[in-house]
Amino acid sequence: MYIKDIKATRVLDSRGVPTIKTFVWTKDGVGSAIVPSGTSAGKKEACELRDGGVRYFGQDVSKAIKKINTTIKKKLVNSFVIDQKEIDQMLIDLDGTNNKSKLGGNAILSVSQAVLKAAANELQIPVHKYVAGLNKTKKQKMPIPHLNIINGGQHAGNNLSFQEFQIVPMFNSFEENIKASVEIYHTLKKDLEKKYGLSAINVGYEGGFCPQLESSFDALSLIQDAIDKCKYTKKVKLAVDAAANEFYVRNKYLVDGKEHTSLEMIDYYKKIIKEYKLVSIEDPFSEDDKKHWSCFLKEVSKTKVIGDDLLATNPRLIKDAVKKRYCNGLLLKINQIGTITEAIDAFNIAKKAEWNVQVSHRSGDTEDAFVADLAYGLASDSVKFGAPARGERTCKYNRLLEIEAFKNYSL
Repeated sequence: MYIKDIKATRVLDSRGVPTIKTFVWTKDGVGSAIVPSGTSAGKKEACELRDGGVRYFGQDVSKAIKKINTTIKKKLVNSFVIDQKEIDQMLIDLDGTNNKSKLGGNAILSVSQAVLKAAANELQIPVHKYVAGLNKTKKQKMPIPHLNIINGGQHAGNNLSFQEFQIVPMFNSFEENIKASVEIYHTLKKDLEKKYGLSAINVGYEGGFCPQLESSFDALSLIQDAIDKCKYTKKVKLAVDAAANEFYVRNKYLVDGKEHTSLEMIDYYKKIIKEYKLVSIEDPFSEDDKKHWSCFLKEVSKTKVIGDDLLATNPRLIKDAVKKRYCNGLLLKINQIGTITEAIDAFNIAKKAEWNVQVSHRSGDTEDAFVADLAYGLASDSVKFGAPARGERTCKYNRLLEIEAFKNYSL
């Protein structure tokens, strides 16, 4: 069960941007992992190591790959592959910075994740069961999906300020949740094409449609109409990811073509919560506008207020947010923090505070479906993988469908 070899190579993410795929070999098996990348990344995320210069417009990852194939390989070869916590700590110590800028968070995560998969393969158990064992999860459960079916913000070429307009199906099985979501998605597609023309059904980075709409209210109304047409009004709710960092300029929020103060945004959010019965809002304020996070949470205590850029899946930041009551939910993105162990720590801190935890993909994602196994293995409350379209999104939903369908088998 010792690591025999480690080798990384360059592959592409869903935006055509270079990323890293790492292989970890043991005597009897191999594990591989591809790391994703975000478009709207918070300032506190683990540092991605990119080359700069001319190749791939400065986005190449040859420096990170070289560090894996030399420095990291030399350190980890002959390590016991099932010692995930010790291996992750070795990677953190080897980097020696507070944001993983020496080796690169992308390099470190690709190794950390590949080690986990190699260990699961060595033990001949599914990845989600290995994750459950790492965290001593008492009972695995199928998460509720949040599907982003209209894209805006940095994920689309339209005028919508908010980044994601989501549907949240709440049936008793994951299969039923996906069935309803697909039917709503295609109903919305027909409505958009009929009302706005073919250009309205172009899709953004995460597979959602990108119609040229004037306001968030327009987007939510269109989705609610599609839900109602499919007769899922009682079982499918709405949610948004505002991604407020992206429209926070000079201490004001530019939404629907108008500037809003933080207090005006609180009123704005309360209005859409009331009108559309939103079950969650992610990143309603900038990570630099902490005061109004806590003010907002007091006003909407029955709604999930999820922190993404604010928290960056960082245990230290989550502890601070729990203490100061900034939010009541964590968006868990493993590449924000850089190792599996730290991501699991972040999950546990949030759950101890009785928060909702949502495991998420990134806008620049890949065919690696690991986060689906991670979500199920940790028994996360929900997942966010994008629309039910584009292979890098559907592979993750498909993985959860597999797990549910073959739960009595070793898959």
